[in-house]
Amino acid sequence: MSSNPKNSGSTNFLGSFISMLSVFGIFLYFLGWIYRWAYFGFFQLQITSLTFPIESFFIVPIQAILGDFWIFIRASLVLLITIALIQFTIWLISCVRAKFVRKLHKKTRNFFLLKFLRSFVKFLSLPLSHEIIAVAWILAALFWLGRWQGEADAYRDAVNITSTRPIATLVSPNDKMALGRNLDDLLINPPLKGFRIIGDVEQFRQIFGREVNDTTNLKEPLLWRLLIENDSWVYLFPGMPREAKLNQRPPVLAVNKSDGQIQLLILSHPKILP
Repeated sequence: MSSNPKNSGSTNFLGSFISMLSVFGIFLYFLGWIYRWAYFGFFQLQITSLTFPIESFFIVPIQAILGDFWIFIRASLVLLITIALIQFTIWLISCVRAKFVRKLHKKTRNFFLLKFLRSFVKFLSLPLSHEIIAVAWILAALFWLGRWQGEADAYRDAVNITSTRPIATLVSPNDKMALGRNLDDLLINPPLKGFRIIGDVEQFRQIFGREVNDTTNLKEPLLWRLLIENDSWVYLFPGMPREAKLNQRPPVLAVNKSDGQIQLLILSHPKILP
């Protein structure tokens, strides 16, 4: 019995469509992972220390591609440049490989190792090499697109005037955390007896006494914002002023609230030692 050509064509189309969706999904996941890696890396957080549902990585790329009009224009330009680079690289490699194979064939008729090398070069057929080149350039473009947008959105959220992160209020017992003001008297510094510290004491002192939001100075208000709440950790940071430079980073307070035992960790941008 002969197979039906229509059924065969439908099967091939369905297989190609599924393969295309799989590759597209891989690219979306990669872009989402890079975006979050850059975004939380801005705040000195490793994405591997955070827990996210897998499906969320397929939604995040929308911000890196369709966030607004100018983001879409930039993504379109990156797409056009990537296509041009793929075509140029394929043309360049094809020219170089053709010359290399001709010279290799003339000089290595009987040498075993070079015969093997020549066979390997022929094994890389044109369609396979084209796919490798295309995937390499697409991944490179997605990496920089995700990194640029992730860092740009992180800087936007770190600056008070443009931040989209919610203003946060954390309340804890007075004997659980060294930082924080007493609700009955915000002007009195809480006692630090019984607490120990490892690391940058100066960083602690810069935050100590500035734990409460202050909007009296409209040009440089102090607002504590919630970066993310992940598992049993709450990450807070003070928003930066509008004059903040692109390489500035706010300190991040990582508060562990598991089992009612609050632990405090201060994350800050690394200092370059002289």
